[in-house]
Amino acid sequence: MTNNNPIGVFDSGIGGTSIWSAIHDLLPNEKTIYLADSKNAPYGQRTKEEIVALSKKNVDFLLEMNCKLIVVACNTATTNAIVELRSTYNIPFIGIEPAIKPAANNSKTQVIGILATKGTLNSELFNKTAEMFQNTKIIEQVGHGLVQLIEDGNLNSPEMTQLLESYLQPMIDENIDYLVLGCSHYPYLIPQIKKILPEHIQIIDSGEAVARQTQNVLREKVGFTDTPNTDPIFYVNSNPEVLKSILEYKYPVIEKDF
Repeated sequence: MTNNNPIGVFDSGIGGTSIWSAIHDLLPNEKTIYLADSKNAPYGQRTKEEIVALSKKNVDFLLEMNCKLIVVACNTATTNAIVELRSTYNIPFIGIEPAIKPAANNSKTQVIGILATKGTLNSELFNKTAEMFQNTKIIEQVGHGLVQLIEDGNLNSPEMTQLLESYLQPMIDENIDYLVLGCSHYPYLIPQIKKILPEHIQIIDSGEAVARQTQNVLREKVGFTDTPNTDPIFYVNSNPEVLKSILEYKYPVIEKDF
């Protein structure tokens, strides 16, 4: 079974490129289209209704590009909108949510930390998942301001360092041994986070798991491409220079209002 249409990936901004990168590494022959809704970032402070509406807008754009499946590379959009997306559109969706399960199952201290957006931590899907691990203490922390600093190109600013220290130190004091990154923007902060965390605390993000699930869905339901890969295409509706910088100017970035 073959299907030469592209894989669509969207996020509230540039953070989902961490998920796109994992998919591209695992499936280099697949054509991909990435959509960065930076104009409306961050989604984490928005209402559920707003998140659903923005997610549908992004899906409509990707469907116009004939995408064969869509990866919701945004924890907030997944936890708030993916059920409605799956019931509305006749196309496979792959979501992303905080990797609580591997952290809880492997924790020796039975205390784990979750750094995520308000929209993710308040969602029904996140709380249902968290309730499955009653024997693990889960320290939740909203990453106020982190996404906006990344979207503004202030990844390594003193303000970023100060915020990270204020969010992570209470988790360290609670004796966490795993930190789950519950936002696709946050993997870009791993170098700074590692400077703050003791070495024994492990960091988990969802990129590789999402890539493997994408591969599984292609194999079982959609089909792999049988044509050589063309360069991925990136669309953004605000701050194209920040996206170009994150991508190290390797790929075309198209600024388009959507």
